[in-house]
Amino acid sequence: MAAPALDFYYEFASTYSYPAAMRLADIAEKAGVAVRWRPFLLGPIFAELGLTTSPFNIQPAKGRYMRRDLERTMAAHGLPFRMPEPFPANSLLAARVATALPDDGRRAAFSRGVYRASFGEGADISDATVLGQVLKAEGIEPVPLLVAAGGDAVKRELRATVETAKAAGIFGAPSFVTADGELFWGNDRLDQAVAWAAKG
Repeated sequence: MAAPALDFYYEFASTYSYPAAMRLADIAEKAGVAVRWRPFLLGPIFAELGLTTSPFNIQPAKGRYMRRDLERTMAAHGLPFRMPEPFPANSLLAARVATALPDDGRRAAFSRGVYRASFGEGADISDATVLGQVLKAEGIEPVPLLVAAGGDAVKRELRATVETAKAAGIFGAPSFVTADGELFWGNDRLDQAVAWAAKG
């Protein structure tokens, strides 16, 4: 019998996707839940609402709170935190590279590496050199992945993931969708999402 599954939708420019990505594997494994890593883009979803930037930039007070909250959250989990500038980062290339990787552990490892580089070190994840270093650190040859990321097949797959996210009612990241279609939004709903998925 297959393990219950949970779809994890994450955006590399999303602040709270960082702690979720770093925590999820261990929590899901202990609960016997298989995770499907689904990189996507929030830009097209925000654009349909008339937004051209992050809500955290539109409301300065909310943005200040988010940064302080992340400092507290990262400290509690023993994770480094450095806000990348500019924010939000251009996450298109990173999302394409993640999409080009098979979801067999390599996509998850690369994704965690991107978050460490971006929100742990403040690196520019729109830079192919930075992403190449992340791939190398995970033992993955970067050139074939960076080439594949520019191909039509990967572009179509990423667009399809965005459409699937929309159809699931996703409006932000991180988001978790269970096999029965239940949607959970936010790093603070990770444990609840895994528990729901584990019920089968």
